[in-house]
Amino acid sequence: MTNQPASKKGFSRRHPLLSVFAAVVGVFIAYLTYLTVSLPSVEFLRSRNPDTTSLMAARAAEARSKREEPKHVQYWVPLNEVSERVLQAVRMGEDAAFFSHSGFDFHEIRESVRKNFQRGEYARGASTITQQLAKNLFLSTEKSLHRKLKEAILTYRLENALSKKRILELYLNVIEWGDGIYGVEAAARTYFGKPAAYLDAAEAAFLAAMISNPRRLNPAKRFDSLKVRQERILGWMSRVGFLTEEELAHAKEEKLDLKVESPT
Repeated sequence: MTNQPASKKGFSRRHPLLSVFAAVVGVFIAYLTYLTVSLPSVEFLRSRNPDTTSLMAARAAEARSKREEPKHVQYWVPLNEVSERVLQAVRMGEDAAFFSHSGFDFHEIRESVRKNFQRGEYARGASTITQQLAKNLFLSTEKSLHRKLKEAILTYRLENALSKKRILELYLNVIEWGDGIYGVEAAARTYFGKPAAYLDAAEAAFLAAMISNPRRLNPAKRFDSLKVRQERILGWMSRVGFLTEEELAHAKEEKLDLKVESPT
């Protein structure tokens, strides 16, 4: 019996693995195709503001499950009626590279992976403003690969369908800023008793400090934690030239006139 050439033997041994790999790739492509087809279009957001969001619906359901009336305070405002200090503070706190990336900040993703690996836990996120908007508008708050893939597809769609200013306008009007408080105008009126157009640097940075966890970082209960985060954001604003040294010092020393009780 003629011996099979070594090269063919090697191919025969590897062939089952190649078949498995091809099958896995095929399943993954089919899965991504399903997600792409099943996820909603974002084109309507070019000219129409959303009536509600997935997060708002989830919060309302939570309240009803506790037999409570859902809270909902929101006042829609165009971007040109929001203080420039708010735009600066939110970008510094959430997504400094917002105007230069295409929806994903790969530098922040690498840093997030590195720090989470070092700590052995999920301690740092890397979601951009566009990713956060995608999640707020259409998805749940669960942490899963399935949700992150859907978020990535929607982020790509938002970045391709909308301008950066429109994405920022949507974001500032729908994100959560406390229990039942949605959007920067509602937050400005609730916490400072004034429209978002009149917020100064200290007030803007304080609101930006709440975004990462708005229900836990309640000014009435976590004022000191928010002040630490606020001063960090003010420092970042100064570092990139949004604030002079004099303006930075003034903002840090400013006594906030909060319209909610704080422990200080």
